[in-house]
Amino acid sequence: MADETQATDRGTKRWVRVLLVFSLALNLLVLGTVGGAMLTWSKWRSHDPPRLDLAGGPLTQALTREDRRAIARQMRKTYRDNGGVPRADMKAELEALVRDLKADPFEPALVKKRLARHRGVFRERFALGQSLLLERLTQMQPKERVAYADRLLRALEKHSDRGRQKEGRE
Repeated sequence: MADETQATDRGTKRWVRVLLVFSLALNLLVLGTVGGAMLTWSKWRSHDPPRLDLAGGPLTQALTREDRRAIARQMRKTYRDNGGVPRADMKAELEALVRDLKADPFEPALVKKRLARHRGVFRERFALGQSLLLERLTQMQPKERVAYADRLLRALEKHSDRGRQKEGRE
């Protein structure tokens, strides 16, 4: 009888140990998921401007990774220092735009006004990106600028090839 009790205790201990390991693994998975979300999801991050390599097209795609990162850092710093348009304000504007679009009767003048505000914010960001790009290009050595120009030419060719492919599908 004592042997059966000891065997049952060992089986129970093994089962508890497996359960604890599984629980630890599950907790680590949840922690990793939440941590990853916090690092990548904008709700937990400070207001960052749109990614320059996506916003600037071939001009920024032709930059080296280091140059793109340096310009993006400078853009973020400029936004923080100059009090760029807060994300909450932009979200509120977009929500207001949605309300205006759903309104009956529809008032195009309100939508036009909201779109003009968005265009102004975009224009400011684009101008800042261009000035930082020019600043970066000015700092480059002649060989670096030639390499940039060559990458830009390749990016433009790639872009025009995509346009031709897209036209062929339509």
